[in-house]
Amino acid sequence: MRRKTDFPENSATPEGYGQMHTSCAHAGFPSPADDYLDGALDLNKLLVNNAPATFFLRVKGDSMTGAGIHSNDILVVDRSVSASHNSIVVAVLNGALTVKRLWQRNGRVALMPDNPQYKPVEVTHNEEFEVWGVATSVIHSLRKQK
Repeated sequence: MRRKTDFPENSATPEGYGQMHTSCAHAGFPSPADDYLDGALDLNKLLVNNAPATFFLRVKGDSMTGAGIHSNDILVVDRSVSASHNSIVVAVLNGALTVKRLWQRNGRVALMPDNPQYKPVEVTHNEEFEVWGVATSVIHSLRKQK
């Protein structure tokens, strides 16, 4: 016989935010003591460290799937974070906007995909190249796109 479980509603608060639960989700049986709410969840407070320097960018393409970034995901990008070796960056290369992992060694720079179907792109001195910001978070939907 199935037992009906009442879950706290995830309805919006007057501030327009969803409810945040105080407990973590375990891959086992939930504890009945974990049915408490921790208040409103503000994704800006959770994901944005420097609001004036942060922007959101929708991703198109599959070159970064190995990093958990898929087409139609939304990246949280912080322009105040210094890009360093292995950072996932939003960059402009010869006028084209791209999301790749930054590779820097011995004065050489390359943009590395996280998908073996794509090749790294070495950035030479002859090319226009600018890092717009460092990706700090990704918002990824678990629903299939239609």
